[in-house]
Formats: sequence, C-alpha cells, structure tokens
Amino acid sequence: MTLKPLAVRVPAGLEKEILEIIKQEKLDKATVVRNLLEIGITEWRKQTALELLQKGKVTFAKAAEMAKLSLWEFADLVKQRNIEWVRFAPEDAEKEFREASPANRK
Repeated sequence: MTLKPLAVRVPAGLEKEILEIIKQEKLDKATVVRNLLEIGITEWRKQTALELLQKGKVTFAKAAEMAKLSLWEFADLVKQRNIEWVRFAPEDAEKEFREASPANRK
C-alpha cells in the first residue's frame, strides 16, 4: 500500500481524543489517524447509502454496492438501523393482499 501525506488541522478537543486513543491503543499518531479515517469513511459510505435508499434515490443493490457490502450484509444493516425502504400505496398493498389471498387462488 502506498501512503500519501495528508496535512489537516483539527480542533484541540479532537486532538485530545486522538491522543487518548494513541495512549490506549499504544500506536503511533499516523496509524491512529489512518484507522480513524478508515472507520469514518466506512461509516459515511453506509450512512449515505442508507439515506439514498430510504429516499428512493437508489435501488437496494446500488445502495449495497455504495456501502461496499454484500446484499446480505446490507440487508442486515438495513434491519439493524430499522430503515424503511419499501413503499406501497395503501391501494397497492390491498391489491397485493387480495391477489395473494387463498380465496382468490384456483
């Protein structure tokens, strides 16, 4: 893996948090910041995919791809976060129910 330098200014409170993590994890500052960035980007991908799915702007498969998760992993995430993404108008739901009813089957 090729590492590129990245200079960034952070508020004092955030630096304090980073220093606490350095102490707890017994790692160097660059490694801790790199790990935190990876975690943050991963979470950002998931959150963005969930938001777009919920708004109906992407398909389930596209959202899973954006989150860099398998369909099954993404389904678990949707369930864990209690995201509603399937929308039926009441009349569509009633029609589906009537058509699926055993009384209507021959």
